[in-house]
Amino acid sequence: MLEQLAAFFAKLYDLPALVQWAGYVGLALIVFAETGLLIGFFLPGDSLLVTAGLFAATGYFNIFLLLAILIPAAIIGDAVGYFIGARIGTSLYCRPDSFFFRKSHLQKAKAFYDKHGAKTIILARFVPLVRTFAPVVAGASGMPYARFAVYNIVGGILWVAGMVLLGYFLGKTIPDVDRYLLPVIGAIVLLSLLPVIREYLSHTKKS
Repeated sequence: MLEQLAAFFAKLYDLPALVQWAGYVGLALIVFAETGLLIGFFLPGDSLLVTAGLFAATGYFNIFLLLAILIPAAIIGDAVGYFIGARIGTSLYCRPDSFFFRKSHLQKAKAFYDKHGAKTIILARFVPLVRTFAPVVAGASGMPYARFAVYNIVGGILWVAGMVLLGYFLGKTIPDVDRYLLPVIGAIVLLSLLPVIREYLSHTKKS
């Protein structure tokens, strides 16, 4: 079982292969799952979007079509998360931990929401783990959907466009980026994991 899980995560974080295999539809489903389904917290959202931008710079994807597909996927994902929270959000705090669910992630998102208020829906897009649970917390907290929708749309556009265009312009700026694709993506993955590593070290220190 552990070997199978290790193989799964190895494939999941082989971003060049994942992006090429997934294509437009697969990327949209991954973005939707990370933002809309509670089990999607482990998905490599930031680094995946930047990698997709890098591939767009090489001509593998059409940058405009990529943005047109992924931005709605992110917005719809958060909307689904909001309605999950509005319907069953409070009961999640009593749900036991499992491989795909940790109450601590939900509690961190709630602490983030309590600190930043409605703009959490925008800010959380750029924070791994928190972005998965923030819309759930907003729904459970009773934020009016009309207000949530405005922040959701703005946040979805800023996150997807920001990450994808970062990769796209990196790809256009670095000469022969095809030759350095793996080192560039490796650096991106490391940077995207820094907040998670910092959170883990902080939790370990407190413990």
